[in-house]
Amino acid sequence: MNYLIVGLGNIGKEYADTRHNIGFMVVDEAANQAGATWSLMKLAYYTEFKSKGRNVYMIKPTTFMNLSGKAVNYWMQELKVPIQNVLVVVDDLAIPFGSLRIKPKGSAAGHNGLRSIEATCGGQNYARLRFGIGDNFPKGRQVDYVLSPFDRDEQKELPALIDHSVKMIQSFVHIGIELTMTNLNTK
Repeated sequence: MNYLIVGLGNIGKEYADTRHNIGFMVVDEAANQAGATWSLMKLAYYTEFKSKGRNVYMIKPTTFMNLSGKAVNYWMQELKVPIQNVLVVVDDLAIPFGSLRIKPKGSAAGHNGLRSIEATCGGQNYARLRFGIGDNFPKGRQVDYVLSPFDRDEQKELPALIDHSVKMIQSFVHIGIELTMTNLNTK
């Protein structure tokens, strides 16, 4: 069985620890725990490892957020991963900071990375792990908020939340989306 785990974010030092890059942070930790290293490949940073007989491929698109679907589509085809075995790790303004929710499908909800994946990969029928970043910003300042670093209190909680997200990825690969939702979704 082949699985493709996609961490969404933007490349470049100026984006490294921002809310919009939580997808990159989560897959970095998943790769770290698996002892895997990243290589710059076509349209993405790429790594792979085996986990209990399953092939786990991970990418961090280098296309910038708004064109993420281009990288996801390329790697799905290249690795022959069916859409039901794709999991996208993404920041989500609509849920509070600290809330982690995995779901089998859904709308882009205004997220440009998800919108790009929908447009290039055939719709909304792919799993996503939504990492809540909250919506604590003044009206009209959404872009500034998602492209800013987590605040000091949030930074203290990040390691445990990222670790829980990695457990959700492992669960998705080993026991599937339904049991992962039941067992590991938070708040």
